[in-house]
Amino acid sequence: MLLVIDVGNTNMVLGLYKGDTLIKTWRMATQFLKTADEIGITINSFLQSGGINMKDIKGAIIASVVPTIMYSLTHSIKKYIGIEPMIVSADMDLGITIVRDNPRECGVDRIVDIVAAKELYGTPAIVIDYGTANTFDVVNEKNEFITGFITAGIKTCAEELYSRSAQLPKVELVSPDSIIAKDTVKSLQIGIVAGRIGETIGIISALKEGLNIPHAKVVATGGLANIIDPKREIFDIYDPTLTLSGIKILYERNK
Repeated sequence: MLLVIDVGNTNMVLGLYKGDTLIKTWRMATQFLKTADEIGITINSFLQSGGINMKDIKGAIIASVVPTIMYSLTHSIKKYIGIEPMIVSADMDLGITIVRDNPRECGVDRIVDIVAAKELYGTPAIVIDYGTANTFDVVNEKNEFITGFITAGIKTCAEELYSRSAQLPKVELVSPDSIIAKDTVKSLQIGIVAGRIGETIGIISALKEGLNIPHAKVVATGGLANIIDPKREIFDIYDPTLTLSGIKILYERNK
């Protein structure tokens, strides 16, 4: 079995593959002050609760955008599972070409999403990941990662608006079923989410037209993608485990 770990700014997602099948996933908060023992015990408890024998885990790989947690995380894997984890980087055999001034500056979360989209769904593709930040990235028919950019995430926008406004309440983020708002809560919900929906549609349109890729597949991931397009009218594909798939693909290419 293979343990894959996606370390984001807010959460870490752990996935366990048996062959090509993702059999378990777990989520924990990304807390860089935790020690290797604290992280190791948590991972061990996940495995035990899932009835997993740690001796059956033959490999591990980590993709992280949080450098400060890597020392504790890698040592926890070594100590509690007895495996030296592979670390995703732009220097690996990616199966794609990163067309940037400095490929090493590209976030590995974006790399693994592009790799997965290319391998699973083909190219050209526009890959969107909704998280703490929203990322929009493009891989062309030559398997080149040609452009991409970052916008503020839905929750990030909502939290910033709440923190800077004395009288605005925190609201649940839901996909609006109408543009009619008759109270403050509804006004906030529509404004925050509809703003991101408009952003998504506008960016997709601009990328398809500007790069002359009108038939590019739009592949979305991240839990908040369901708020943006619950009826699948914007995305061609919604894959909630796209990032884990990309990490596994890179492990197989580089093991």
